[in-house]
Amino acid sequence: MMSIWNCAHNVGGALVGPMATYGAAWFGSWFYGANTELYFLIGTFAFPAATALFIALLAYVLLRDTPQSCGLPSVEAWRNDYPKNYSEKHEQTLSTKEILFGHVLNNRFLWFIALSNAFVYMVRYGCLDWAPTILTEKGIDLKSAGWAYFAYEFAAIPGTLLCGWLSDKLFHGRRALPTMLFMALVLVFVVLYWLNIDNLTVVIICLIGIGFFIYGPVMLIGVQALDLAPKNAAGTAAGLTGFFGYFFGTFLLANTVIGWVAQTAGWSWTFALLILACILSIFFMGLTLKQERR
Repeated sequence: MMSIWNCAHNVGGALVGPMATYGAAWFGSWFYGANTELYFLIGTFAFPAATALFIALLAYVLLRDTPQSCGLPSVEAWRNDYPKNYSEKHEQTLSTKEILFGHVLNNRFLWFIALSNAFVYMVRYGCLDWAPTILTEKGIDLKSAGWAYFAYEFAAIPGTLLCGWLSDKLFHGRRALPTMLFMALVLVFVVLYWLNIDNLTVVIICLIGIGFFIYGPVMLIGVQALDLAPKNAAGTAAGLTGFFGYFFGTFLLANTVIGWVAQTAGWSWTFALLILACILSIFFMGLTLKQERR
């Protein structure tokens, strides 16, 4: 179920192009009149932002907290369905301090997961965001580069669903092993991408492979964070891994560091960094194997 939910990443990514186009067409003249060359600003920035804000407000109005906060029994009590590790303490409403210092920040396994997530996101966005730049610099036309970007995003949907299914059915609820397996396969495709950078056909195949395998770990790391924290601290636990992914993995490593290295040392060094990131993500995830088994 989490893998289905996680496909929202790719649906959102696929909507970027159409939203930019229609946003520019619908609202560009309102702001810029005859200056059609500026219409893209509305379509690229304002329209998607306004849409996201509307959905956020809608969610704020419609969503509710725990059943207990609405005067209802817990889901376990209502269905008479208690997991083996169930504790009534998990139903208590905790303060922010209790959640952070009692269940999240003192859990070293969540830190391992968060570090692994940072390097997964470095690979995810390092390949995704820089693919059009790399390809156009190699003489590949922008349209072909755009199709490579498209292939990367849509290959993620079946890959994410497969990873979730394998985690439940083949690995019996374990998350670390399928994450490590998928990241090892991502590593293979990153190496092939590097070695065949001038061959558009091979590059697109590699981007499809990376997209297919990278989003499974993105999803499972969030699920593993939920598994390793009590449910009244689940949101904060997932938030910690997400923060490491988006701030350290994406903003610092994938965008800033890779961009600087590409400009100063060349693309070969950026691929070396991506390979190192794959290895480090597998290493930190491996540190959770024993705890997850227990």
